Amino acid sequence: MKIPLRAWTILLCALAVARGAPAAAQRVVSHTVGTDELLLALADPGQIAALSHLGRDRAYSLNASEAAAYPTLKSNDAESVMRFRPDLVLVASYTEAPTLALLRRAGVRLIVVERFESLEDVYANIRAIGAALGHSDRAEKLIGSTKQRVAELARKLEGVKPVRVLAVSTYPFTAGSQTTFQDLCDHAGAINVAAEAGLVGHASTPDEKLLTWNPELLIASDNEGAGLEARLWQMPAYRHLSALRAGRLVLLPGPLMASVTHHRVAAFEALARKLHPERFP
Repeated sequence: MKIPLRAWTILLCALAVARGAPAAAQRVVSHTVGTDELLLALADPGQIAALSHLGRDRAYSLNASEAAAYPTLKSNDAESVMRFRPDLVLVASYTEAPTLALLRRAGVRLIVVERFESLEDVYANIRAIGAALGHSDRAEKLIGSTKQRVAELARKLEGVKPVRVLAVSTYPFTAGSQTTFQDLCDHAGAINVAAEAGLVGHASTPDEKLLTWNPELLIASDNEGAGLEARLWQMPAYRHLSALRAGRLVLLPGPLMASVTHHRVAAFEALARKLHPERFP
């Protein structure tokens, strides 16, 4: 039977695309806690060569128990990564430049997670890693389930009066717009007063302006440790805030508050419950 020219053309194009596409990675090393979370969610167990050196630390990792089943990096340096003979390494924009340079010089394939401030960034990262693993279907399923949770939370919070909040820390830094904290506020029924005042990214808390921001509630990571409220009282930037004087300080689990993956939705839900308990009977 003679095969039509159009059918041959389609077949040859498909073969060309297949030859040009990189093979699914089989030995993947994750260099950060965030990429640990994505790798564990998307990979077959046999594809995971090693996870980050903080992957088993509950203070930083939401997947500490699951990560215990896999080898971990001894440190953040390139030598620690390469000893696992990876065919793909997952890194982030905040990975140290010398480490990235050495990995590139070694010729190892990299995926650099550069943006994670918004959910759209997270979805793009999920798709990129899922494709590299040969599991684009899993990536789309994860994105779909995440979007469902976000939509359900939005329905619960429809019509609420947003609470004016400020991210506090003993460093002292606070978070403005274009941060994961802003994304948290956007989905939990809150107004980030630092972003409202024009602060972009993470910056030193401006003592002289803070009183004019008038936050109703202060939010911090529980990784700040015991006695945080007392330590904030000793800092000029915070001691005169009515929210602190009234004890309106909310602590969120550090790994949740810092999450740069789909797990951040649990942070949205946790903060929303604190701010709007009447919507969660």
